[in-house]
Amino acid sequence: MTSTFEVMWTAGSGPGTAVRSGGGAMARTAVDGPLQVTTVGECGATEAQLHTALSKVADGKWAELTMWPGSYWVIADRPGERLVCGDLAGLRAVFYRINGATARWASRAWALAAGSPDLPLLTARLVATDHWPDRSLHPGVRAVPGGHALLLTRGGPVRLIDVRTVPDRRSLTEGAPAVGEALTDAVALRMRTGRGPVGADLSGGLDSSSAVLLAAPLGEVQAVTYSDPCTSSEDTAFAVRVAGHAGVRHQVVAGGAAELSFDFTEGVPAGDEPCLSAANTGMEAACRAPVAGLRRHLTGHGGDVVLSINSARFVGLLQAGHRRRAHRQVAAWARAQNAAPGRVWEQVKNASTGYPYALAQAAGQVASGRIPVHGRVRTWSWVWLGAAAAWLTGDGREAVGQLLRQAAHRAADRPAVEFAQWDALHFTGACSRAAAPLDAFHHIRPAHPFLDNQVVRTAFAVDPFNRPSVFKPLLAAALPELPPWLTGRQSKGNFTAWRLAGVARHLPHLNDLIRTSPLATTGLIDAGTAIRSLKTLARGEHSMGLADLHMLLVTCHWLANPPAPLRGAEHTEGATQC
Repeated sequence: MTSTFEVMWTAGSGPGTAVRSGGGAMARTAVDGPLQVTTVGECGATEAQLHTALSKVADGKWAELTMWPGSYWVIADRPGERLVCGDLAGLRAVFYRINGATARWASRAWALAAGSPDLPLLTARLVATDHWPDRSLHPGVRAVPGGHALLLTRGGPVRLIDVRTVPDRRSLTEGAPAVGEALTDAVALRMRTGRGPVGADLSGGLDSSSAVLLAAPLGEVQAVTYSDPCTSSEDTAFAVRVAGHAGVRHQVVAGGAAELSFDFTEGVPAGDEPCLSAANTGMEAACRAPVAGLRRHLTGHGGDVVLSINSARFVGLLQAGHRRRAHRQVAAWARAQNAAPGRVWEQVKNASTGYPYALAQAAGQVASGRIPVHGRVRTWSWVWLGAAAAWLTGDGREAVGQLLRQAAHRAADRPAVEFAQWDALHFTGACSRAAAPLDAFHHIRPAHPFLDNQVVRTAFAVDPFNRPSVFKPLLAAALPELPPWLTGRQSKGNFTAWRLAGVARHLPHLNDLIRTSPLATTGLIDAGTAIRSLKTLARGEHSMGLADLHMLLVTCHWLANPPAPLRGAEHTEGATQC
């Protein structure tokens, strides 16, 4: 049995109530008496597998409903209970609101929101990233963290169920084939669903290139690359070479001043949360136009998360008691970065004290205004306090410090690598989720195969501590059929120069965005301090703090241009006793 759902919208309430929606992504349902399982989105389960899964529903083996290829929601019913589950990355999000005895849920927080955004929480996320994964930016609306499911029980409390089952740790040699198989299945699912050509990003980097090379033998692919004087010519050259090797149609879009970052074009819709891509509307419009309207658009988003291990591995080694090994690796890494090993080692030792301590330390630093000054090279940290911390007013420091203290009281210690992997995954999933309205505006239906559950699970199972010291060795081991000239690439371009040029071009408007933002007018940030940082970037003196300012600017834009009311979405007001 099939029905249709709007791409990013589902809504419902408790057990026994209907799931209602608009139109869009495919939903598939299997039913056996009181047992029911529905998948919404791109799910690779066969009809037989869906019906077999009903026994898993009966037994409450919820994680097993998340192990098919693809990216999808699951809604499962058994007598007295309903499970609502997104994906591991948080791309397929679930939010809920409890009003008395009624629990309502939706895939968009905006559908449940009432009132203005939570400005203190928004400020805290600017300053310290997200350490409140069960909260949304809308007061009263709770978020189900990625890798968890919402379990509604008739007459009982709302519960969150952990579905992040990961296989036992394997060596690179043992685990790589499973990663390759999962990624191949993820791309193949998109290629066999529907008719006509599939679009694809092709930046020239390893991730988007791999997706194109996996897709090309399975159907028609139209790849697109953005290039302008500020971006990497090496990346463009690799993109051209990959397209030729794969035999796919390829268009290089030549941008200019009109496509520079931070243009914030009027009339572009906003989503439920600030979106980094909202600063790139000119470039997005130019490079999406050649592939607009195609049935799917492949991206490499998430490849950095699942294929790389950052410097959290040094902290992980120290946590595990491997001090000498950690020190050797830190020294080698620091020398490769042309940094002083002693200073980097001090950062690693400080991080090894654990997550709750790091949150409490950050709370004290923010509240006192004594933010540590970091050198050019920083190793991984549980809590990043960057340039945004210096923009806080006294009231802002108090608000953010209090939220960090609350997070510290609730936090449990975790292995550093595990935390770093899931934290990076959820950040990437949230960024891709926030871009959904922009994608729809440009008539793009993105597919992010690197974020699929099974790709994530198999990649996270590969031992992070015993990989060769080269760029993304897991990719070459997982997909040995890819050309060595690609998987052996050790360089990677970036958009820093392009973004700095955009700051300079649009500086007057960006100043106004900050000055008139509710973050400034309510006294949480000092607009003058932030604008001075912005002017320094516009002069091109350095790029420090650019990422923080990027997030501040898209946040200010989002507050000034809130999401439009939902259209064609039906709300349910079920009666779940909580």
